[in-house]
Amino acid sequence: MGPLSDVKVLEVGGIGPSPFAGMLLADMGADVLRLDRTAGGLDLGVRDPTKRGRQEVSLDLKSAAGRDAVLLLAERADALIEGFRPGVMERLGLGPDELLARNPRLVYGRMTGYGQEGPMASVAGHDINYISLAGALGASRRRGERPMFAMNLVGDYGGGAMFLAFGVVCGILEQRNSGRGQVVDAAMVDGVALLTSLIHGLRASGMWDAEPGGNLLDSGAPFYDVYAAADGGHVAVGALEPQFYARLLELLDIPAEEMPQHDTARWPEFKERLAATFAARSTAEWAALLEPEEACATVVRGLFDAHEHPHMAARGTFVELGGVRQPAAAPRFSRTAPEAKPAENDPDAALERWGIGADMRARLRRAGALAPRSGGDG
Repeated sequence: MGPLSDVKVLEVGGIGPSPFAGMLLADMGADVLRLDRTAGGLDLGVRDPTKRGRQEVSLDLKSAAGRDAVLLLAERADALIEGFRPGVMERLGLGPDELLARNPRLVYGRMTGYGQEGPMASVAGHDINYISLAGALGASRRRGERPMFAMNLVGDYGGGAMFLAFGVVCGILEQRNSGRGQVVDAAMVDGVALLTSLIHGLRASGMWDAEPGGNLLDSGAPFYDVYAAADGGHVAVGALEPQFYARLLELLDIPAEEMPQHDTARWPEFKERLAATFAARSTAEWAALLEPEEACATVVRGLFDAHEHPHMAARGTFVELGGVRQPAAAPRFSRTAPEAKPAENDPDAALERWGIGADMRARLRRAGALAPRSGGDG
């Protein structure tokens, strides 16, 4: 029932951002069929929520029979997404030229770290490398400290998967007007760079220093930072606007005239005072005092107890699927509600839905191009 319920997407299995993009599309109701290797793929035994909402079919893409099956599936798809290095799909005979020749309306989404061209296009890398090249990692540090990365959220998912999914949906919208498909080149270095747009604007306006750790949003400002509480937990303060800053000081019993917000020369002094203030009470006390107020201050929750916060619980921001607590589908829609669904467990039914009948499935299995199944027909 999601907003993409009439969309069919072929996902060529990979790791990192491409399965996350497939999950986003499946959560929104798209019929996503994921193709993985019959053997030799990376399998860490992880219960991976990013594979939810779709059927996974093990297909030998290097075999002639497997290639022919992908070509047939691509004829029925609105979009294909893949996350290999440049040239890999071409060597398999499944590049954009081949697939668009079979289906001129296909939106061919490509997810890479460095893009389809450029001096580093064929070089291996991971999230940490892409965010370093785009400048985001170098800017993410306190003064005098080494850069710190936010797990693999900024490159893989923020600059990668989100832009791939966005690009594919944009391509499908355009295709429905023009009748023509095209290639979407979603490079993580491009996406991460775009995420830093505001900071470039602040720099051009003389409001951001090139040295990290002394600016408005990088821990330089006392009213936008994290402070330790008495019990070892932390409080996040984001009181940027003057009215929120004023309320914060009022709740902390600090006279406003003693800490003028934009007296940047005294910011280090103000940070010390706030650190001492927050160290005097526990996180539970701070949550009770600050979170209901217009002070933009919240207790820092652990990744695995965020679901317990009353607000997150009331919204149902987390769900449990297959024994794994995980984030629910987002964003929300008033009519065509998205849904985080378990992975499907009937590859034959999925292939049948995509036009691969029992006879062809049997031929693929005899050729070793389709992984054996545990039961049923085909």
